[in-house]
Amino acid sequence: MEIKSIGVIGAGQMGNGIAHVMALAGYEVRLSDVSQEALDAALELITRNLDRQVSREKISSEARDAALAKISTTLDKVEIAHTDLVIEAATEQEAVKTKIFEGLVPHLLPHTILTSNTSSISITRLASRTDRPEKFLGFHFMNPVPVMQLVELIRGIATDEPTYKACLKVVENLGKTAASAEDFPAFIVNRILVPMINEAVYTLYEGVGNVRSIDMAMKLGANHPMGPLELADFIGLDTCLAIMNVLHDGLADTKYRPCPLLTKYVEAGWLGRKTKRGFYDYRGDEPVPTR
Repeated sequence: MEIKSIGVIGAGQMGNGIAHVMALAGYEVRLSDVSQEALDAALELITRNLDRQVSREKISSEARDAALAKISTTLDKVEIAHTDLVIEAATEQEAVKTKIFEGLVPHLLPHTILTSNTSSISITRLASRTDRPEKFLGFHFMNPVPVMQLVELIRGIATDEPTYKACLKVVENLGKTAASAEDFPAFIVNRILVPMINEAVYTLYEGVGNVRSIDMAMKLGANHPMGPLELADFIGLDTCLAIMNVLHDGLADTKYRPCPLLTKYVEAGWLGRKTKRGFYDYRGDEPVPTR
């Protein structure tokens, strides 16, 4: 099956990045969210990011204009359902994702492939709430989507080979690389990455180092491009906590227990860059550690 049209559900950080790269690769993209304001903001951000690529000579102005022409926005789930491939990129909460898929099912075309950009939730379980578990796949992009080269493809227990191959072809058309992962909690990248972040939060919690020293130690001592606490703020502390909870619940191992300090930050609404405060305070000219 050749995929020509793509519906993206969720116009936030991940969804607008996915729409950006899909349109740039020549796919017809329909982007949806719960409000027109969110869609307008996403389209404005996509335009700015494409303009940045033009200014850095990564793409031509013609490619930018062609990509923008490929993107339409909608509040109508029927328009999203009437595409060849749907990519759900809503918040990392299983109940939210399940509700989205259940709402789409009555309107889907017979051939439509359903995918989720989840970073940790069971693909098999999400697929079981639809009418097409064989046409359901985990399609996990890395953030920021236009920059990061990896896409994790995660098969559920029922995912068939044509579905996997169709999505693999999309990844190749994007000029990205696919890593095939089994359907276990957090898959490959976040199974390794987020527990490291959680351990950095424990290091802060236990007073082994402060925010700045922990990040500096990993950047200069392990050659990481970002410190783990800086990275946590970039990902979103709520997302990090959600992934740790999936790992803890799914693997029943105490080594995945979320750090109480991570939980406290999320309870305070200090979620990182998106709320202007996390392990750093972003409200001034320069980020300042909060501990």
